[in-house]
Amino acid sequence: MVELSVVVPAYNSEACLAELNRQVADALRGRSYELILVDDRSTDNSWDVIKRLCGQDTSLTGIRLRKNAGQDNAILCGLRKARGEFVVIMDDDLQHSPYDIHRLHEHCLTYDLDACYARFSIHKHAWWKRAGSWLNGKLAEAVIAKPKNLYLSPFKIVRKEVVAEVIKYTGAFPYVDGLILNITHALGQVEAVHNARYRGKSNFGLAKSVLVFMRVATGFSVWPLRFSAGVGMVCSVCGFMLALFYLLQYTLRDRRVEGWATLVILQLIIGGVLLFSIGLVGEYLGRLYLNSNGKPQATIKEVCSGERPCSPEEEA
Repeated sequence: MVELSVVVPAYNSEACLAELNRQVADALRGRSYELILVDDRSTDNSWDVIKRLCGQDTSLTGIRLRKNAGQDNAILCGLRKARGEFVVIMDDDLQHSPYDIHRLHEHCLTYDLDACYARFSIHKHAWWKRAGSWLNGKLAEAVIAKPKNLYLSPFKIVRKEVVAEVIKYTGAFPYVDGLILNITHALGQVEAVHNARYRGKSNFGLAKSVLVFMRVATGFSVWPLRFSAGVGMVCSVCGFMLALFYLLQYTLRDRRVEGWATLVILQLIIGGVLLFSIGLVGEYLGRLYLNSNGKPQATIKEVCSGERPCSPEEEA
């Protein structure tokens, strides 16, 4: 029986993978574990490194995707291969310390939790990334009922029963934390160390942060649609009241109302609200269209491990 599975999505991290494997092996020495590295179609030599490590370590499994699918899609591929009683999800750059896995696991067992997140008192991220995480967290509170004091860290541990429910999701745009929150509220967190990146530079830019924001906003709730409807209603009420004001002014003063600037400003505001609302509806419709067309979350090209050579795989 495998006690712990460690799932790591990897992208352009060839310089970190050997050290990651070494630290995981050292941290989990004496325990039954497996490390699953999912290569999200890196453009460097990450897959060659993974294959070499698989030949040296029977606890390691490598999965290579046919095309870049995104972090959450890659994580789901790894979760479907995981066999552990608990599954750890962490990043590939060693900013998350494998030596904190024990603390996450013990906290889950002690308090009978379904998932436990790492919380970092000091972040080694750029300010804009910290701001994006804060904004996504606030949005998650409104959209998917995230507990206010819970930090949705990418470093977490989840029970296999919850993982079994998460991997049932077949949509093309998964958001793992949203799926976990839809399944359980038996959640906890523990303080953990946040290191500087081991080597290289981060692959998680502003564009990917915006994509995460959109997945949180539109993937698990109709709240944004209701919000846009509310904004439209407020604008309509304000427009109606302003129309009454101008009508009274026109009637009582017996002269035409001046104010072309006011009309232009109102047109810009109302037009902006309409375009925003139409774009939001289009985002929902686009996701529905792609899901109904059977867009896959990811497609696995090959799998290798210390127990078997590389071999082709079917869709994930």
